[in-house]
Amino acid sequence: MASRKMLKLPEVLTEIGMSRAAFYRMRARGQAPRLVKLPNGHLRVRRTDLDDWLNSLDSPAC
Repeated sequence: MASRKMLKLPEVLTEIGMSRAAFYRMRARGQAPRLVKLPNGHLRVRRTDLDDWLNSLDSPAC
């Protein structure tokens, strides 16, 4: 099911055109899409979370 797709961090970084270091700086400021830590320690981003985050960047700041 497409709505349950989980992306690996390198896939996310490629899609948004950002370095890992820049992504983690944004994450530290609470400005990055939510990461899911799997039991094996790997990080994933839900496709829906990434799409929501990207859409929020288009929204005007209040």
